[in-house]
Amino acid sequence: MKSTIRLIIVLSVWILSTILLTAQSSQTGYFTDSNLYRHTMNPAMGNATNYFSFPIMGNSNFSFRGNLALRDVFYQVNGRTATFMHPNLTSYEVLKNIKDNNKLGLNADLQIFSIGFNKFDGYNTVSINLRGNTHLRVPGELFRLAKEEITNKTYDINNFNAHAHAYMEIALGHSRQINEELRLGATMKILLAGGNIDAQLKKAQLTLNENEWTITSDAEVEASANGFSYKTKINEDTNNSYVDGVDIDRIGINGGGLAVDLGAVYQLDDTWSFSASIIDLGFINWKNNMVASTNGLKTFTTDEYIFSLDDDQDNNVDDELDRFKNGLSSLYELEDMGNSGSTLNGIGTTINLGASYILPSYQQLKFGLLNTNHIQKNFSWSDLRASANWTYSDYLSTSLSVAYGT
Repeated sequence: MKSTIRLIIVLSVWILSTILLTAQSSQTGYFTDSNLYRHTMNPAMGNATNYFSFPIMGNSNFSFRGNLALRDVFYQVNGRTATFMHPNLTSYEVLKNIKDNNKLGLNADLQIFSIGFNKFDGYNTVSINLRGNTHLRVPGELFRLAKEEITNKTYDINNFNAHAHAYMEIALGHSRQINEELRLGATMKILLAGGNIDAQLKKAQLTLNENEWTITSDAEVEASANGFSYKTKINEDTNNSYVDGVDIDRIGINGGGLAVDLGAVYQLDDTWSFSASIIDLGFINWKNNMVASTNGLKTFTTDEYIFSLDDDQDNNVDDELDRFKNGLSSLYELEDMGNSGSTLNGIGTTINLGASYILPSYQQLKFGLLNTNHIQKNFSWSDLRASANWTYSDYLSTSLSVAYGT
């Protein structure tokens, strides 16, 4: 399994480093009137003025979210930053913060070009963006095995999931006032595929008996990228070929798709306003979908890792543990299944519902409540955010928010 996890990390980092990163704009700026890029969260929101953004100097956002805090993975040890694996950190100190199901996500949106202008009886936007994200769902048992090493007889490392994708987006938006109260907007997006990976480690059970170990696994990895292929080795115990790495010999467009943003804003009166939007409703057809799989449930038994408590023996505990860690990839045995053709995947849809209230006695101050739900297979999340937004002038505004979510 070590090889499988390494494969997922390599692919995720490659996707992020070659096409940079991605996701939604900051929810905190949703109710800030001077935020020129609110249309990325609700296409019905136009601007009173035109704008043009310089390449890579416009609306770029990066975010990290999950139910596992950074402080649960990184610690201060003797004045230096260390991971949870540091020997000076006790297992209790580390594992008390680890959940049974740990979710981590890295998202960003890098804007190459954007322009907004009033024309055609409404407000229009054109933008080119690099987008992508990486999400992991890691079972707590994996942290326990990594920290405590071999202390139990059975380890169940089930439901390890990973997803990452990256693509270029060309977006054309238009919004207009329907009547005094209602404003509608839509954005059509053309998507140029970069890279995609979906990994499901459904079952990984390790049973340690006195004279032999039994490994039961069920996993599948799908990776789509231009010029992508798997590296393989031969397991000397079973004489089977297994995936031990990846090879990417070129970078380019690897498919395409379409998406749409839809939005509405309803102005009830001079103080109350309500809004709703659905963002990134669409799909990408990924080409060159390379599959690696265990072909269902696979069970393998080995007597290669039998410990001796005698430190002078060749199979003493420390040496055998090191050899076991290096051999985990061959134990898991993901088989290269070749190119399955193409696969169609959603890019992750976000739904926003908002309400705002302007103080009648001081109209420069606006309060907002925004509920955001992101729908993406095993990596969905929700965010309820209250904000206070102060506008001093057309050039100066600020927003403060507090949020609760998954």
